[in-house]
Amino acid sequence: MHVLLVIVGGFLLLAVFALFGRLWSTSSPQLPTALLAFIGTWLLVSVANMWVGVSRAGYTVREELPILLLVFAVPALVAGVIFWRLGR
Repeated sequence: MHVLLVIVGGFLLLAVFALFGRLWSTSSPQLPTALLAFIGTWLLVSVANMWVGVSRAGYTVREELPILLLVFAVPALVAGVIFWRLGR
């Protein structure tokens, strides 16, 4: 359940980054830059989530690594697809 909540949080953060990318653009669209910033930020958030799982919940890095990959990959892949579609 926690993994699903973190992934949903990733999608909400992606929506916030996309919204700011649209709203703060002056002459050129800043959405691609916002998507790249989201991917970097989401990587940091995902690693922090893993660190909490290892240090507080008592999981090993070996147990948490697949969760890190899943939590990071799902929203990051959606952001990457949107970035790719904008470049076409």
